Amino acid sequence: MKTPTKAVIPVAGLGTRFLPATKAMPKEMLPLVDKPVIQYVVEESVRSGLTDILFVTGRDKYALENHFDSAEALESRLEEKGDDEKLALVQNPTHLGNIHYVRQGGAKGLGHAVLASRSFTGGEPFAVLLGDDVIEESSHLLERMIEVFVETQSSVVALVEVPMTEIHKYGSVKPAGQNGDVVSVSDFVEKPKAEVAPSNYAVIGRYILRPEILDIIETLEPGAGGEIQLTDALAIAARNPETSGGVVGVLFSGERYDAGDKLEYLKATIQLATKRDDLGADLLTWMKHFIADK
Repeated sequence: MKTPTKAVIPVAGLGTRFLPATKAMPKEMLPLVDKPVIQYVVEESVRSGLTDILFVTGRDKYALENHFDSAEALESRLEEKGDDEKLALVQNPTHLGNIHYVRQGGAKGLGHAVLASRSFTGGEPFAVLLGDDVIEESSHLLERMIEVFVETQSSVVALVEVPMTEIHKYGSVKPAGQNGDVVSVSDFVEKPKAEVAPSNYAVIGRYILRPEILDIIETLEPGAGGEIQLTDALAIAARNPETSGGVVGVLFSGERYDAGDKLEYLKATIQLATKRDDLGADLLTWMKHFIADK
């Protein structure tokens, strides 16, 4: 099976956890410092060799589409002013990759969003990237997952170890063996209580999927929350490796920022800003004085 070159990014969610900010703006356009969350995700995809990108969108996502399109009036104004630095920043999203769009047709779950990509993926393996998880540029998680896919020919999920008190927030996997950072997966449980969780390995928002997963999703009835869950399809694939190719996980211990939770989003903004040459030193100095005064 060929090396994946396509990425699917579901962006149809309503972003209700960030209301009222997301009343008229897609949650994916919330800025981390001076760049929208979705741009970090697309840049990660392109760095990993996934340059054919499909956004699975919903209503009122025009700001997101505009961000990855040219802005002729703004670009002309910056050219006239000779502001090459800002011009490059404006033009960069337009040239990141080959970006396509499809409507999900209703908020029916992550599995349903992935299924909407079928005509785009065309029977090839593909990646799914969720915008809530922003991965540090130097971590190379997606590159490692693609490498593991090529080696194992199994669908690959990204895993992190979390305290058992937190596992109810995630999908959890049942391990069937481990070799270095690669975990063989025999089952999935969506948001289990700590006392019944099969492990403290939590699934985060990066997947490399065999095309058979789409056939499985088509057979699913609505699961948790009345939605078509990708986790349910992965569970079937893990239990039936002879027909689906099975599932493995890649354990990730690098930097990851949760852009889907208000407190974690604020932490991510601060962490990313402190790493900037143009902001870090001044921000850290201000923070020290701010904390000392509290």
